[in-house]
Amino acid sequence: MAGFNLSAGVVVGQPVAGSIHAGRWGFAGVGLLRFVAAVVVGLVAGVVVPVSGPAVAATCTGAGVTSPGVPAELKAYAPSRLAGLATGAGVRVAVIDSGVDPRNPQLAGKVLKGRDFLHKAANALSDCPGHGTAVAGIIAGQPDANTGVQGLAPGATIVPVRVSEDEDVEGSGSGASSAASFAQAIRWSVNQAKASVLNISLVMPAQDPAVRAAIAEAVAADVVVVAASGNDGADGGVAFPAGYPGVIGVGAVAPDGSLASFSQTGEHVDIVAFGQAVTALAPISGHRGVQGTSFAAPFVAATAALLRERFPAESAEQIGRRLLRSADPAPGGARSDGFGVGLLNPYRALTEQAGPKLAAVEPASPVPVARRGGPEWDRAGLFAAGGAGLVVLAGLVVAVVVRGRRRGWHPATAGESTDHDRMPG
Repeated sequence: MAGFNLSAGVVVGQPVAGSIHAGRWGFAGVGLLRFVAAVVVGLVAGVVVPVSGPAVAATCTGAGVTSPGVPAELKAYAPSRLAGLATGAGVRVAVIDSGVDPRNPQLAGKVLKGRDFLHKAANALSDCPGHGTAVAGIIAGQPDANTGVQGLAPGATIVPVRVSEDEDVEGSGSGASSAASFAQAIRWSVNQAKASVLNISLVMPAQDPAVRAAIAEAVAADVVVVAASGNDGADGGVAFPAGYPGVIGVGAVAPDGSLASFSQTGEHVDIVAFGQAVTALAPISGHRGVQGTSFAAPFVAATAALLRERFPAESAEQIGRRLLRSADPAPGGARSDGFGVGLLNPYRALTEQAGPKLAAVEPASPVPVARRGGPEWDRAGLFAAGGAGLVVLAGLVVAVVVRGRRRGWHPATAGESTDHDRMPG
């Protein structure tokens, strides 16, 4: 049984000092996972890939450096503007990942004990790779006077659920988990933890019947399920669980709105969010730069938490439709395998008054990625929720068609190059 990894969206770069610029973060920073030569260097957020040969335990990610500025993604999403509409209060978000380190002051009082399905422990309140902590901070990080970094849904409660770590790639070591454990973690998050939103920054390029059944049960239980699309770029194919029915698959864009080179494309991509050069919380304290679809997904999960508070009578399906309907259109104005329906717009999702239903539309031909500053972007318009002069994306909603190829588990994290570390699940 193959293990699954935190490779799609678990890119941890150097500590942050000031504002973030595209292309700044590489794999030479503090907390870089160290694998043997058989493992590709760099964490891949949410895309677990099988790699031949043994791997060794990684050095745990340490504390980061406080970033005093407001990163580009939060200038666009403007969490202070959203706070007047909703904060995610009363909503539980399960972060099915590598655990969460609650010692970071910006997560104080926001993290429950959770459960560890990797080591069979009673809680998931530690996080060696720092992946789950970064995801949790994007969702529910608290405002701090010393930084502009915070989560979009600071009122939400995080339920950490560990299913993956960084010690073994093939599934034989203590850092590897299994599809069966993953399915169990999903069910526990819904039935015992009572989460109404699931964030899954893990990617499974091949389907698994146990995981598919667990996802179907979560969807049937009226839970919003958000998953990273993976970091293998245009050639990666459809990844799972993002490709399962009822799951909102999330791709990543750069600060300028262009599709991130690592963002996996396919019919499983429903929407995109900022996922390149993102500033996130680090274990213990401070911040660090990360990138990958693993870090785009929690922006969508956080917005879902805001919507669950603001529209408590709406079903998970209606919340999902609201998220997709309110997205800013991509260049060309049609759904594509890269951008999905377009760029997440939390403010519009919270304020638009259209009904919960969306007319069915025919699938559109893929829209090529527009050149930065080109005429396609001029027609796309400006981001309505926060400004910052960011060019926006868009699209129309279509049903997700499940397809894919048989590979091993991959978590969703990506670095500056297209090579991704294969973290054991």
